[in-house]
Amino acid sequence: MNVARPGMVTSPHPLASEAGAAVLARGGTAIEAAVAIAASLSVVMPHFCGIGGDAIWLVADRQGRQRCFLGIGQAAGRLPAYDAAIPLRGPASTVTSACAVDSWGRALAYSANQWGGAQPFAALIAPAIALARDGYIPARSQHFWFDFRRDEIPHWGRFADHFSAVPGELFKQPGLARSLSLLAEDGYRSFYDGRLGRQLAEGLAAAGSPLGAADLAATRTREEAPVGLDYRGLTLLAPPAPTQGLSTLAIMGILSHFDLAALPPASPLRYHLLVEAVKQAFLDRPLIADPDGSEPPPWDFLDPQRLAGKAEAIDTARALAWPHPYRHGDTVFFAATDEQGRCASVLQSTYFDWGSGVLVGDTGVLWQNRGAAFSTVPGDRNAIKPGKRPFYTLNPGIALKNEEPHLLYGTQGADGQPQTLSVLLTGLIDYGMTPEEALAQPRFLLGRTFSDSRDSLKIEASLGGAAIGNLAALGHEVASLPALSPIFGQAGAIRLADAGTMSGAHDPRGEGNALRSQAHSSFNSVVISPPR
Repeated sequence: MNVARPGMVTSPHPLASEAGAAVLARGGTAIEAAVAIAASLSVVMPHFCGIGGDAIWLVADRQGRQRCFLGIGQAAGRLPAYDAAIPLRGPASTVTSACAVDSWGRALAYSANQWGGAQPFAALIAPAIALARDGYIPARSQHFWFDFRRDEIPHWGRFADHFSAVPGELFKQPGLARSLSLLAEDGYRSFYDGRLGRQLAEGLAAAGSPLGAADLAATRTREEAPVGLDYRGLTLLAPPAPTQGLSTLAIMGILSHFDLAALPPASPLRYHLLVEAVKQAFLDRPLIADPDGSEPPPWDFLDPQRLAGKAEAIDTARALAWPHPYRHGDTVFFAATDEQGRCASVLQSTYFDWGSGVLVGDTGVLWQNRGAAFSTVPGDRNAIKPGKRPFYTLNPGIALKNEEPHLLYGTQGADGQPQTLSVLLTGLIDYGMTPEEALAQPRFLLGRTFSDSRDSLKIEASLGGAAIGNLAALGHEVASLPALSPIFGQAGAIRLADAGTMSGAHDPRGEGNALRSQAHSSFNSVVISPPR
């Protein structure tokens, strides 16, 4: 559905979308709306994100300004000696600080300085406080991931007592409500060097985490220029290292050498090319790491000649063998655009579903396990050391047309993020699909996932048995999974059209939606992609 401007939001939860749309309705900026969404999602999607995690922001406007805010927590200043991999759960996995809240404050400062934003921080997070205090009905997604981890949860301390929820009944988080209220009273830096920060430092120490008060106080969002690549006349923007935004752009650069529009959207050859482009880009991905203190990579990931060579290396008649490891992770994507076409595209995460499983004291804050993305192999580019940021899967995107924002997009899914974006972007750009159509396309996941430990190519059954069989004939080890399975993540997209209209949607694999707001009037919204 196309709707007239002035503003739109999209997120994986209707309550969060409503909070963002309400900000636009009272004249707020896209960044202010995104902060309201971020805070609300921290409450209503605790299985994927929270204030104990991180966030990556891309922002752009019609004046040609584009910035990236890397809200990535750093490794503790004092680390234990590692003789094995960093644990995936528990206190030993809580080795990086949490930068999401600081990223909210950094983005709001940009909004105030560049866009004239004036919405009070306390007002923006007020809906989140109310949801934590008064409760909400958990979405199917929350129940799905709690049940998925049911056998592990008994080993996560007090986790089950806090997050057990009865379907259809209100779920309340009083500790988190108190923590958010402290942020509203004291400001966002209270999380790091204020009253809340002191509580968090005490709780982390009691849990056995290596993080301390000094680590929280040192946590800062980094502001950088995004990385860009031309694709079919659009400029695709992505966050720089240590994120895998470089991998997403490399995939699209490789695909630019093929005439995808000449193939039917459900063609097995189209999906073969997408998968093979992912493989070629992922071969370089181990070189992505925190640039601070690391040697520069031996080549430019986005060098046109290198990408052309990778495209030439793709065999259209045979799949490249793929035994490479898979990185797990979950997150939430949300985006907002306001009446002046200013845009924010954001991903927020606690890494794995339910993060580390560690609740910090009585704050209600569930801490992330992003430190598990580090290597413990000496000499590895992503090897852990004090103060370092890990390799990062989050990579929200913005596409520019004639130097103005045209597409906002992103997805949940760790390794699956660049893979899903290859399907989503080629649908939106090569085939001219609406956001709803592009998000409904069959997806694939290469490598191991939560549900399948084989190095196979998982394909949604909606692609069709004949097409899946053709992919197998090309040499792919194919595993068919149910259509619209939660395993394939939740993506979202907004398109800003030339004629001053916009369309948006969130994934049919979840409960998300897109809302249009009529600014400077009483709240009014229209559901673009109805909750399922």
